[in-house]
Amino acid sequence: MMYRLLFACLLLSSGLFAQQQIDRVVALVGNEPILVSDIEAQYRLLLSRTKEAPPENARAVILDQLLTNAVVLAEAERDSFTVSAVEIEGQLDSRISEILRYMNNDPEQFKAYYGKTPEEVKNDMRESMRKQMVVQRMSANIMQSVTVTPKEVQTFFSKIPEDSLPYFNSTVELAQIVIKPKVNDKEDERARQEAERIRQEILNGADFAELAKQYSQDPGSGARGGDLGITNRGSFVPEFEAAAYQLDENEVSELVKSQYGYHIIQLLERLGNNIHTRHILIKAELTPADEERAKNEADSIRSLILLDSFTFDQAVQRFSEDEFSKTRNGAMMNPQTGEPYWELGDLSPEVYFAIEKLKKGEISEAIEYSTPFGEKEYTLIKIRNRTIPHVANLQDDYSRIQMAAKEEKKSRYIQEWVAKKIDDHYVEFKFQSLGSYADFFIKKNGQAKNPQLQRWMMEP
Repeated sequence: MMYRLLFACLLLSSGLFAQQQIDRVVALVGNEPILVSDIEAQYRLLLSRTKEAPPENARAVILDQLLTNAVVLAEAERDSFTVSAVEIEGQLDSRISEILRYMNNDPEQFKAYYGKTPEEVKNDMRESMRKQMVVQRMSANIMQSVTVTPKEVQTFFSKIPEDSLPYFNSTVELAQIVIKPKVNDKEDERARQEAERIRQEILNGADFAELAKQYSQDPGSGARGGDLGITNRGSFVPEFEAAAYQLDENEVSELVKSQYGYHIIQLLERLGNNIHTRHILIKAELTPADEERAKNEADSIRSLILLDSFTFDQAVQRFSEDEFSKTRNGAMMNPQTGEPYWELGDLSPEVYFAIEKLKKGEISEAIEYSTPFGEKEYTLIKIRNRTIPHVANLQDDYSRIQMAAKEEKKSRYIQEWVAKKIDDHYVEFKFQSLGSYADFFIKKNGQAKNPQLQRWMMEP
């Protein structure tokens, strides 16, 4: 659990590191700087994840990855590859909420630790989060065609020395079907009327920003008077975007309904194909009866699976409302590892007690679960595999080894892709201004001390 907190904290560490007056530019890829703090944040994360001392070239490996990310980012922006403002805000809210949970949801404790309020830290993180998400999405797009054959998995496993085979603790591989409660018509109508009342106040001359601060239920923009900043096409959900792009400057929209609730949108300015907007979001609230209906639906799906009306995998595609796991055939991913394998100690209490006595292939009762945003969901969990502590082998751990083989192949693929793109981008090292810190990367003759950095060195 401590590692999860440390990971969340390290996401904020670049700014804190800079405050220590030692931040300097290591390299430039185009106009994108790579800082000492970027390297040190990742180095600290590495330290938190292993009990062994990192290899001597660890910082050079980190720098190589940061340079790779910078090229991917530059290519993504050249191709106008974006992520939406809604997605960025969702990630920021999730990260900040996770940290606050470990601080007993005490904003004052948060401020004492970071020297800033949660909202100020979110503002500081927003651009770096955007870049991180663009790199992740672009990398996934580049590598989407990478697959591994059973023969490649066997070859990958055979190359691991016997004395280096990993030892796995008892683990479970989980899949899920998620059912989300749906707001009833009466509550939906209440939210619509509330949003319409606020809209009429604006049309009658009330200050939009003040009403946003008072009423908006968008945790990201409400405190900023509803301001969503300057965005390009593809940044918002379709309903919001379609309405926003039809507005004239300073015009206030009709009510716009999306999956998040009712929006009141105002276009502040249009900059070519980009727009600057603000909004007020009013959400309909779930009632206990809405939640009970969702639980009953989950129970019914479980009963139908047990009666062989359809398989669990078919039910995932037909009923599950969690798009992330649905696209992975229901796989319930461990956020600490990015894999669908969980050591029992990594499971939340509600999941642990629900699956503790289940055998491979069995399905849990419906579990009530609260998301990081406090929203209730009902989840059915299937045990796809369950192991006792053992040395890795192809019979028990094929899918795990397959994933490792695929990741190794992806790593080679992205490195080859980047190698073809390096010449398209200006890359400059700034080691001359770093003093002894440069010893991590180069010798005095200017040649790369670590081979993986040699390809990045500019010709004299």
